[in-house]
Amino acid sequence: MSDTKQYIAVDLGAESGRVMLGTVSDSKLDLEEIHRFGNGPVEQAGSLRWDFGKLFSNIKDGIARAVKAADGKVAGIGVDSWGVDYGLIDESGQLIENPYHYRDSRTDGMIEKASEIMGGRNLYDNTGIQFMPFNTLYQLLAAKTSRPELLEKAGKLIFIADLVSYYLCGETFTEYSLASTSQLMDMTTKQWSKEVFDKLSLPAELMQKVIATGTVVGKLKDELAKEFGCEPIDIIATASHDTASAVAAVPVSEKSWAYLSSGTWSIIGLEIPDAAINDETYKYQFTNEGGVANTIRLLKNIMGLWIVQECKRHWQTEGDDLSYSQITQMAADAEPFKAFVNPNDKSFFAPGSMPQRINKYLADDGQPEINDKGQIIRIVLESLALNYRWVIEKLEETSASSVDVLHIVGGGIQNELLCRFAANATGKKVVTGPVEATAAGNLITQAIATGQIASLDEARQVVANSFELKTYLPQDVQIWDKQYKKIENVFNR
Repeated sequence: MSDTKQYIAVDLGAESGRVMLGTVSDSKLDLEEIHRFGNGPVEQAGSLRWDFGKLFSNIKDGIARAVKAADGKVAGIGVDSWGVDYGLIDESGQLIENPYHYRDSRTDGMIEKASEIMGGRNLYDNTGIQFMPFNTLYQLLAAKTSRPELLEKAGKLIFIADLVSYYLCGETFTEYSLASTSQLMDMTTKQWSKEVFDKLSLPAELMQKVIATGTVVGKLKDELAKEFGCEPIDIIATASHDTASAVAAVPVSEKSWAYLSSGTWSIIGLEIPDAAINDETYKYQFTNEGGVANTIRLLKNIMGLWIVQECKRHWQTEGDDLSYSQITQMAADAEPFKAFVNPNDKSFFAPGSMPQRINKYLADDGQPEINDKGQIIRIVLESLALNYRWVIEKLEETSASSVDVLHIVGGGIQNELLCRFAANATGKKVVTGPVEATAAGNLITQAIATGQIASLDEARQVVANSFELKTYLPQDVQIWDKQYKKIENVFNR
């Protein structure tokens, strides 16, 4: 590895964003959080949106601080974000309006409409993507259906992380991992699917060239360099999809492993060399998404800690401002296996009134309603852990391999109760860390792009050298096994 270099990671999540300064030296990565800021949906004219102006203002503030902390010596800036959402740029290069939030309801019914036109299996065979209402395909189809005039004004469609990079350097592109989440890419050619665009009459002319992860796309604009007090810095298309960055930072040493990126979403899967698009992956609705070093992430999206976050927000509106640590302790003290929910039930997707939605699910399912807050959270965490087992079993089945270790990364590892439940439910050794996996993956991908790190394997060793990991071994396996057998068929629905 060459001499010390510093990189800036702009890491955008659905609840918050952060700007991190990373220092890579002596086979280690040091992370410094420079600026963290809130991020969430805003309601505009009855729609859920992202306030992009506010978001970019916070990003600029963070980069300015990071440049100062690095004494202006920055080798690259990379941006990652959640997938599927996009901004539309007009012919003059300006953002037409704030991007829609993926939980906006305008995509209701679009899965059915697309499947009716193209055929669900044909759509999956083209894209290899799990059918979820927020996929870019359905957002674009909704725009074509209800707001065609908006698309007529547009000259370019740019996904969120790449939109930030566009504002930083003026270059337009779509990074491979981010493109792969859209359900608009042919995962065999790794380019936009002509068949999807043609059959659904979608505007392919809006799409930008798909570029490889780790491409240096341009230089920081002169006016921004002047504002930040630095020379123009390379803007690097890191793994622009946050999960791709997080998976790049999984500190694996084993051959047989699965990953779980734990946060608002629980994203669980395998890293494989080529897309797996077949009867089994279609049946179980597994997703094939692009990863660092041209890998494929075969995965399943699970609703994740979103349900807990929404419960917390609801209780806060009622005047009970509980911290996550308080909520988790209340769950730890609650009765085991009091009830069960399917975390992926569509009733849990939209924001608002989550405790009531959980109780409606329980009542509709013939289970007793729950009023105790800790008991509600325990039900959710146990249900998530049991869902993890189902996904791992199906991944093992479809890949004809066994998983020995489950690596959990991301902010969700701070919920140690869920990590312990994951080990118990799956019967697998669980290794957690790092918390800031997405930022770490963003930074090491930049280091690969500059030639400082030679390979993904070497990058993962850097991560392993740099962060404390924690191991959970399965306990009470027979008890969890008994509970799983009661409810496993629910996940097949």
